[in-house]
Order: sequence, then structure tokens, then C-alpha cells
Amino acid sequence: MNTIGHLINGQLVTTSQRMQDVYNPATGEVSKQVALAPKETVEDAIAAAQAAFPAWRDTPPLKRARVMFRFKELLEQNSDKICQMIGEEHGKICHDAAGELQRGIENVEYACGAPELLKGEFSKNVGPNIDSWSEFQPLGVVAGITPFNFPAMVPMWMFPLAIVCGNTFILKPSERDPSSTLYIAQLLQEAGLPEGVLNVVNGDKEAVDVLLTDDRIKAVSFVGSTPIAEYIYATASANGKRCQALGGAKNHAIVMPDADMDNAVNQLLGAAFGSSGERCMALSVAVAVGEEAADALVAKMQTAMKNLTVGEYSDKTNDFGPVITRDHQQKVVGYINSAEADGAKVVVDGREPNISGYENGFFVGATLIDGVTAEMQSYKEEIFGPVLQVVRVNTMEEAMQLINDHEYGNGTCIFTRDGEAARYFSNHIQVGMVGINVPLPVPVAYHSFGGWKRSLFGDLHAYGPDGVRFYTKRKTITQRWPSSGVREGVSFAFPS
Repeated sequence: MNTIGHLINGQLVTTSQRMQDVYNPATGEVSKQVALAPKETVEDAIAAAQAAFPAWRDTPPLKRARVMFRFKELLEQNSDKICQMIGEEHGKICHDAAGELQRGIENVEYACGAPELLKGEFSKNVGPNIDSWSEFQPLGVVAGITPFNFPAMVPMWMFPLAIVCGNTFILKPSERDPSSTLYIAQLLQEAGLPEGVLNVVNGDKEAVDVLLTDDRIKAVSFVGSTPIAEYIYATASANGKRCQALGGAKNHAIVMPDADMDNAVNQLLGAAFGSSGERCMALSVAVAVGEEAADALVAKMQTAMKNLTVGEYSDKTNDFGPVITRDHQQKVVGYINSAEADGAKVVVDGREPNISGYENGFFVGATLIDGVTAEMQSYKEEIFGPVLQVVRVNTMEEAMQLINDHEYGNGTCIFTRDGEAARYFSNHIQVGMVGINVPLPVPVAYHSFGGWKRSLFGDLHAYGPDGVRFYTKRKTITQRWPSSGVREGVSFAFPS
């Protein structure tokens, strides 16, 4: 059976005594095994990154950017292979995997602008013959810990930008679907990245804790669930590291009475069920304002969902695939059971989908639940599956209060034709990423991604301008060259 190891100092390494199975979630069968790095292996990766840092730090930003340009070309040339790896281990349908990869490539494109991004600021004659400027210098060895749901895109939120800023990088991807992430790292090395600048260690909590506590790691970036994000942030911060930890979500869509209902339904279908709902930006709650709008939404959703197909990754006619593991499948079904037990109505039931030829796969069908209230467990917690819940309210103010009261504040949107309502919503909603008739308001690569409240721990968002600030530290230099032959007196006053 194929074993997936680590990339350390440019070499593929498999030294672990501990292995974990990697499944094909469409079949439910073990397809590979991944080595789980012990403390010593992670320390080897950190040592390699530390040794590579001085030379890479002093490499001109333009030369670093040229590596990224070549990397982008290799990603595009090998896109089919990468998408196949994602599909085989994550279950994501091929067209969805291609979209994920494209959004990752866009972050590489942004990183190609390193010479512009790192220019700094300059002021001449801030005082008599005194010039002052600021520079953005790299931190050193930095680390990224990434989730299973975007094995290509989320790592590329991190390491391309960190690397062009002059840092060296340790990546700890999800051990559930590691192949595409490791292959992408090898492509970056093929693009000309020096050995040791990017290292990949596969592992579990043992590997993570080394990254959080080792003094040589200067910053940690994380994407995952809120309980783990909170642990990552607290532990990294306690060990003196800069940290950004992106957590969970419960994303609401307000459907106003004046909304284009057919358009809202089409947008909700993709946003709720795409990637089996395993997105931190998935719309999992539709808040319908008024009984008439709610009845229309539920009826149209019920009709439209009859045409959705769930299946394995290579069939382009499928809309979405399985969830990542058997345990997660049972967890999602448990939330559906919980909502029903609490009095909600399961309008479209995806608990027992019949997928011919894939009866042992980890599938959950598209599910629609009406009559959900804020007191229900299924409303409070992140389901992370193909489940859309409908909450009925009387006013827009009630809808907004629901969203503002929730512990998560990642993404939200409103469907309306009313510009005044949309403007009020975007100004007053307590959420980090907002869409107006846009169901998945994921910022493009030259903006930054991040939520509010318990969806983000740390001050800086991911990628974009905030990413540059996260992976650099500002240094300000003030310089004066006195005229020759001029003797100046001593001054004890504060300089002005």
C-alpha cells in the first residue's frame, strides 16, 4: 500500500512508526497510509527551515517572485492530477476541486507581486537633513496548520505569501487527505525553490504541539474548527508566537420578502450543498422574513433539490460528493436527528441516500429542515454537512439580531432588491464577510479573508494585505549625515 511521508530539506522522508489510514470517502475503502511525524521529525523540518532562512531572507524579492511565477505555471499544467488527488481523498467533485485549485492559484498570483508588496515607505527631510523609511522584514521560520476541506487552496493562502516575504515555512496539512498538498509542495520545489525553504510534515497533535512550542517557530497560521483554533491561539501566544487562528462558522442568509426567490434558491443550492457543505463559508441557515417568503422559499427549495445528485468525484454530472469520514457522516446525521427531535420538520431527508455502486461510501444527501429555532442544538453548532436549516422571523431586525447574537461571525448574506435594506444590513451586521445577493462572499486574493467573534482568533486576517503584515515585521530607520566640519552641541531635550 502506498505510504505518504514528509518533505524535509527537499527530500521525501518516511521515518514514523505510527501510520494512519487514508480513505477514499466515495467507496469507504482505505486507499493509502500516511506517516504521522514524531517530535524528532518535526524538529528536523524546523532545523532545515532555520538553516535555509539566512540565504532566502537575503534573496531579492524579485527572484523570490520569479519562483512563484514558475510555480503558477506548474500548478496549471498539473491541474488535472491535483484535482484527481483531491477527489480521491476528499471526495470533492472534479469541477469543485478545479474551483478550489483556481482560488489557490490566485493567491500565488498575488504573491508574485512581492517586489511591490514589500516596497515599504520613505520620507525625505523629516527633520533637517534627516530621512526616515520603513521596511517589511521577514519573521524567520513560520508554520501553517491546514484543514481537510481545502487541501490545495488553504495551504496556498499561507506558504506562497510567507515565502515571498522572505520566511521559510513548515506546513502541517490534514492527515485525512494529504496527497495533493504534498504534491503541490514538490511542484514549488521543481519551480526552483531552494531546499529547506518549504517543508511538509504530516501528523497529528504531537506534530502540532511541537510547532506551537518550539522557540524557532516565530508565527503560526491555522484554519479549522473553533475549539482547536482557540487552543492553537492560546498555546502559540503563550509561547511568544504571532498567531492567526481561523475557526468555525454558522453562516446565515437573510431572504427578504422582495428577493428574487428563484435566484435566491439557485444561489442557496450551491452555497449550502456544494462540497457537501464542508466549507467554513457554506450557507447553513436561511432566515426567511415573513411567512409568505418562508413558504415560497421552502416550496421552491424542495422542488429544486429533487434534481440534486450526490456521487463520486470523477462524474461531472454530480453536484457534490461524500463527507470526509464515516464518523463525520454519523455526526451530520446526528444533527438532522436532533433537529427533528427538537420539533423541526425534515422537508427533504438526506439521511439514507442510495448511491448505486457506492453503498459503503460516506454519503449524506441534501437535507432541508424547516421550523428551526435558535434554541436548537442543530442551530447553535456548526454541522459541516449538506444540511440547510430554515428559520422563520417576522422582520429584518429579528433576522439581524439572530446573526449578531450567534457566537460565530464568519460570513453572511442578504437576498433583496432594496438598496436601503442592503446598505443598512452591511453597515450593522456583526460579521466579517458580507454578501449582497452574493451567497459565498469569499474575498479575492488581493483582499483578506477572516471572520469576527469566535470565527477568528488574532488581529490579522488571512492572505491579501493582512497576510503581508502577518508574515513581516516593520522596521523604521531614521538616518542623518551631518555636514562635514560642523560640530554640534549636546541636546537633552526630546527630539522634535
